[in-house]
Parts: sequence; structure tokens; C-alpha cells
Amino acid sequence: MKLRVSKHTASKSANRLKKKIKIRKTVTGTTVRPRLCVFRSAKHIYAQVVNDEQHKTILTVSSLKFDQKLDGKGLAKLVGKTVAEASLKKGIKAVVFDRNGFIYHGRVQALADGAREAGLNF
Repeated sequence: MKLRVSKHTASKSANRLKKKIKIRKTVTGTTVRPRLCVFRSAKHIYAQVVNDEQHKTILTVSSLKFDQKLDGKGLAKLVGKTVAEASLKKGIKAVVFDRNGFIYHGRVQALADGAREAGLNF
């Protein structure tokens, strides 16, 4: 997989995409242990549970559907708990965590902690 970056792409996002490609070479989701993929934007955070063998997204949760007035980390933790509860309902107890090139700190870490607290193993 090769990355093509235009001259208008910021170096910060280009570096994240390079890290993302390196991570995705080793992290793959299976039927037994799917991949929990995290994406964060400036305002919201998104989480998907993906089966890479069948190329299917099993479930997705985002902070868009929550009306609660929480800070970034609190909202990320709530998204993590929600994705864990939905995964457990579908019979998924263990996942592989894909931080998608983002640093494991702040909102990404809060989402992972929320998912672990709700009973998801990774």
C-alpha cells in the first residue's frame, strides 16, 4: 500500500496517514476477534467494529448521536462504553484496537478505557 500525498496536504495529517498504514499492516480483524477502529475529528469521535476477513463493518458508534454536554474525554469514554455494550450484545468479547494513526492519548485513550470498563477485552 502506497500513500500519495498532494502538496496541499498538511504535514501533520500526512504523518498520521503514514502511521496508519504501518499500523494496518499488522492489525487485522478476524471473525473471532474483530478490529475496533477509532477516528477522531475536531468535534467528534467515531468507533467501528470491523471484520477484515469478510470486509464487513459489524457496528458503528459515534458521538454525533449523544446530546449530552460533556467534554471531549467524557464523550469519548461514553462512546467507548456504548460500543462495548453493543459488541457484547452481538457476542463479541475481544477486539484488536486500531488507533488509526492517532497518538494513544487523550480522547483515543478515554475511548479505549471506556470500552475496557464496559467489559471488552483487547
